Amino acid sequence: MAALAAILWSGSGPAWAAAPAEPQAATPAVTVPNFWNPRSRGERVEAPQTGRAIRFLTDDEFPPLHFAGPDGNPTGFAVELARAVCEKLTITCTVQARRFDTLLDALDGRQGDVIAAAIPLTANVREKFLATRPYFRWPARFAARTDKGLPVPSAAALAGRSVGVMGGSAHAAYLKAFFPKAVPKEFLDLAAAEGALKRGEVDYLFADGLNLALYVGGQEAENCCALIGGDYLENRYFGEGIGLITRQEDAALSRALDDALQRVWDDGKYTELYLRFFPVSPF
Repeated sequence: MAALAAILWSGSGPAWAAAPAEPQAATPAVTVPNFWNPRSRGERVEAPQTGRAIRFLTDDEFPPLHFAGPDGNPTGFAVELARAVCEKLTITCTVQARRFDTLLDALDGRQGDVIAAAIPLTANVREKFLATRPYFRWPARFAARTDKGLPVPSAAALAGRSVGVMGGSAHAAYLKAFFPKAVPKEFLDLAAAEGALKRGEVDYLFADGLNLALYVGGQEAENCCALIGGDYLENRYFGEGIGLITRQEDAALSRALDDALQRVWDDGKYTELYLRFFPVSPF
């Protein structure tokens, strides 16, 4: 998944910015993002009848979004969300794991019908394929040690304070643009940056919120650190997120998937799955 990490850190994606997701507080400790507009609800959209199962393609090496379960079968937030969508549409679906870098070619070659994996929705992807509205995005977040009493990040609060970032990343560019008085300290890999934060060698770390959430909630951090402040979702830096991807000729299926995702949110299933796979929310 190194290729995916490179995509996420590159800041590639559309240049327009979207409104931030409206958070829905699930518990005091976990925030569940809401990417659906209640005003966009319309009549229920049925899935087209093909006479066969809809074939979902995924990858099994990117937890918690998609990975191999104890029985070897694909699971994860994106996979279980796809299964919930199939239940809403009352259609039979299969899920097959393939190597991440082959997924788009497999879809294009009709070896599957839908991709449920962490492929960023870039302009290049949209030129060739259709996608639902995003069901997950890549928020940027700050993390800090919990014993330092540091202020919530702002342009003024970060003046003169050291902030770890990945060199050449979208996060480094964002920090420079919006927190110009912060003192960036660049790292070649995220593990090194996390270690520096844990040892107190930087005041803050600014990086992908999903990776930071996994770190601060994991054993390696030893409860040293926590996310601090809000999420940053500017499309121009951090992309649109991910949706269910189909071929362009399958527009009816794409519309049905979009509608089903809305209904999965409405009935609370999205929140249930989110809490299962994200004990520390990246939002």
